[in-house]
Amino acid sequence: MQFKKVCLITTGHISSNPRLLKEASSLSNAGYEVHIVFTQYLEYLVAEDFKILSIHPDWKYSNFLWTPIKKTLRLKTALVQKITKWIYPLIRLNELIINRNYNWQLQRAIEIKADLYIAHNLGALPVAVNAAKANKTKCGFDAEDFHRNEISDDVNSFDVRLKKYIEDEYLKEIDYFTAASPLIANAYRELYPQLNPVVINNVFEIRNQPKINTNKNNVLKLFWFSQTIGRNRGLEDIISALNQIENPLMELHLLGKLAIEDAKYFNKLANFEIRYHKPVSPAQIFNLASDFDLGLALELNIPLNRNICLTNKIFTYLVSGLAILASNTAAQQDFLQENKNIGELYQIGNTKALADIITKLFNNREQLNEYKRNALESAKSKYNWEFEKQKFIKIINKVIN
Repeated sequence: MQFKKVCLITTGHISSNPRLLKEASSLSNAGYEVHIVFTQYLEYLVAEDFKILSIHPDWKYSNFLWTPIKKTLRLKTALVQKITKWIYPLIRLNELIINRNYNWQLQRAIEIKADLYIAHNLGALPVAVNAAKANKTKCGFDAEDFHRNEISDDVNSFDVRLKKYIEDEYLKEIDYFTAASPLIANAYRELYPQLNPVVINNVFEIRNQPKINTNKNNVLKLFWFSQTIGRNRGLEDIISALNQIENPLMELHLLGKLAIEDAKYFNKLANFEIRYHKPVSPAQIFNLASDFDLGLALELNIPLNRNICLTNKIFTYLVSGLAILASNTAAQQDFLQENKNIGELYQIGNTKALADIITKLFNNREQLNEYKRNALESAKSKYNWEFEKQKFIKIINKVIN
């Protein structure tokens, strides 16, 4: 019996794309042959990529390494991308601008001869569509973000115009569409009424659940993580709030890659010691997170994508048994209204209100631990990949068979 082949495509590392990994694992377990096309450009993630691949020997893959070690190759691809931007007004080469490795990825994807191509970011979308056309097969797209407004809401900005072109040109060609939040699905549905977006939340497997760590100590530990620790991501709010409280029994823990200049910036803002953690593998994040009390989801509401996305932070905190402390973006407000008693919302920029919430939970450990237990239970009963993957595999079976 010959198994149907599915090719998943991303313009970056697989270790930084948990949605792709969850889909690849589910497809493999459902009996599909999995082939991943990806590129590598960050030294510290290369080993993580191969660690993941080593535990999935049944996955086939095509990788393109252009980290700083490969300086000539990196310069070459950067030059190609810059040239395309210079001549953009005369010859539109949008696919190369949005994905400097477009030609390499397309060639590899066509050679794979998959029955279905799945694009996992906007740069991968033209690859999936054109590979499917070349092989007369199917393609789909997973929208983890509302891409045209990831960087700006200005309709005249180059980034918005470029991404609008890619979406207008290629979304009409796909055979299915998934989105990472209800509001992202709604936004795309309004633009493209012919699409029928299915929401696949950024959830994780129940088996990742560590034992709940109820807080019986004096210290209150706040936790935030991302690939990088950067400015204008809500961290200024939490630092300001903790400055106002001035309680040495409250700790702020930040995990991610940290540039020296950003460390200086945040340390200067804080009148307390910020505790930094280096990036860890995706499999380690849950046990690490379970040592903390409050999971910080400090999204801003501009550009539009930040207002309507539901990041994997919230779902990581749920699985890890953390109470949620979230800014009042439209998506997060809807989520906490639907899922009461897992945490608290604060108005973006209102650091006094944020300080009051933190102080309240510091003084009321019974309420804090109730939030933590409810968060863990919501992951177990509703927000987990065991449930979401059933929706995903149902879509794939319908499209591919």
